[in-house]
Amino acid sequence: MIAERPFDDAHDLLAKAERVWWSLEPRDWLEAFHSHPKIGEQKAAARTAVEAQKWSADEQSGTRNSPPETMETLAQLNRVYEEKFGYIFIVCASGKSSEEMLAILRARLENPAGEELRNAAIEQAKITQLRLKKLLDIKDEV
Repeated sequence: MIAERPFDDAHDLLAKAERVWWSLEPRDWLEAFHSHPKIGEQKAAARTAVEAQKWSADEQSGTRNSPPETMETLAQLNRVYEEKFGYIFIVCASGKSSEEMLAILRARLENPAGEELRNAAIEQAKITQLRLKKLLDIKDEV
């Protein structure tokens, strides 16, 4: 992103961030995935900024007040997913209930590895756009 500067405006920054993301190699995507906590958990595998931790907690607010059985199933299937694909389940959790995330997780467990890596990258791109908008205090008008 440093090489992409200067940015004409917020729209330009968001467009360049999207372009940069899709120019990366899968190993770069996997590195980015380490900055996320598992759905229903608070701590990511890699160190993250306090603000990113707060955003993640806010984005996963759909897991608050969820039935214990749902959270237990999410944790169990998170482990199955990670064993199968080698990285954590990535979903743009903002606005989703724990039941919705669980349904998405179940469906994506059926995917072949290459397709699933692409799905995870798509979700990461959504998260990146959402967080850039939060960072810049941009509402959805961009």
